[in-house]
Amino acid sequence: MSDFEPSQPGAAGAPTAPGNVPEYTVTELSLRLKRSIEDNFGWVRVRGEISGFKRAASGHLYFSLKDADSLLDGVCWKGSAARLGVKPEDGMEVICSGKLTSYPGRSKYQMVVERMELAGLGALMALLEQRKQKLAAEGLFAPERKRPLPYLPRVIGVVTSPTGAVIRDILHRLADRFPTHVLVWPVLVQGEGAAEQVARAIRGFNALPENGTVPRPDLLIVARGGGSLEDLMAFNEEAVVRAAAASDIPLISAVGHETDTTLIDYASDRRAPTPTAAAEMAVPVRLDLVAGVAGLDERLRRSITRMAQDKRRHLDSLGRGLRGPREQLDMARQRFDDLSDRLRHALRVGVAAQRARMETAMARLRPALLKREVADYGRRLKDADARLLRAMRQRQAEATQRLSQPAKLLESLSYRNVLARGFAVIYGADGRALNSAEAMAPGANVAIEMHDGRRDAQIIGGSSAPKKTSPSTVAKPSKQESLF
Repeated sequence: MSDFEPSQPGAAGAPTAPGNVPEYTVTELSLRLKRSIEDNFGWVRVRGEISGFKRAASGHLYFSLKDADSLLDGVCWKGSAARLGVKPEDGMEVICSGKLTSYPGRSKYQMVVERMELAGLGALMALLEQRKQKLAAEGLFAPERKRPLPYLPRVIGVVTSPTGAVIRDILHRLADRFPTHVLVWPVLVQGEGAAEQVARAIRGFNALPENGTVPRPDLLIVARGGGSLEDLMAFNEEAVVRAAAASDIPLISAVGHETDTTLIDYASDRRAPTPTAAAEMAVPVRLDLVAGVAGLDERLRRSITRMAQDKRRHLDSLGRGLRGPREQLDMARQRFDDLSDRLRHALRVGVAAQRARMETAMARLRPALLKREVADYGRRLKDADARLLRAMRQRQAEATQRLSQPAKLLESLSYRNVLARGFAVIYGADGRALNSAEAMAPGANVAIEMHDGRRDAQIIGGSSAPKKTSPSTVAKPSKQESLF
């Protein structure tokens, strides 16, 4: 009997199904339904809108295809997901190809998707417009993010296919205009995995160290030849756009022909209509630079010659207005003699004035005046010393009074005052105070502290309740030694 045959009645006495209706187990019925669905829908193409898209940690894709009235669960295994031509998103209208099957664990049927494509050019344009608005809202296309291109880059990094005509056109144009060191990062520019490779190449160029073995480019060119909108989809992916916007190196996008526009064009620092135009933007024409430098050199030479001639004429005119050196020396000698006479007179007048001021000061400094001032300063010093001594004594008395009150309070609260009234403190062998008779076992060594000292003692005898005695009956002293 096949594993999928319905169960038959067992041994004698087993109940039989009523009528001719076969009996199935749940697993048998689920497997029959699964086989029936897979046999009748082994390969189908379904058009619908993606809803509830989720990428599991295992790499499998789970989503639903829906239209106005119905919903179909879909799953795309990890191996097939890596080969999809588009990147699934919620709200995207697609055409999925695969087979229908069931999931017995939940009594549900679903579609196992092997291929996925956008449902027409209109849907693709709507998707691109939606993605463009989303990225623009994040500020990736803002004009203030654009950076100027370096005037004369030493190293240019090119991200493109190494086998196409694009790289040859760029290298040829650079060689014609200004030969420059070019680094090519080979990538796919179309199809599966192209977007990831382009984004990885942009990030890789930015990750190169400044002084490493591989020189870090001063300018990047992302280039591809023309093609249909589907062919250029790799340059519309978010990964490529975000990598271009995050590039620290200025970037030129040269994707497609002049009429082609991709999302990387909005995120790049400069858009070139063609790869050849990108090479023209990257470097100036060397011959033009040489001619310009030669022209500037000639203008500089003529300017220096003209300036030297003007300076010479000016110097000659100044020399004609100068007097002879002997005449200049005589005038200087005359000024020297005049200043010498004025200096002698000024010295005599100054010395006389200083002598008069000194005599006046000496007259003011008489002995009696000095004695009075010294005596006055002495009296003021004694008064200050007496005030300082009184202040110190007063502060000392105030401090003594403030300290005496806490000392008296501390003395009144001390347990030694209690000992002075006839009480004692008993300490055990561990040095801790005992507060119970039960803690003192017979034969234990204790220490008894009274107000005037401490004595060691030993406990003799067990515990017993105190007996009441009358004042007239007093126990006779025994020969037993006192505990104290």
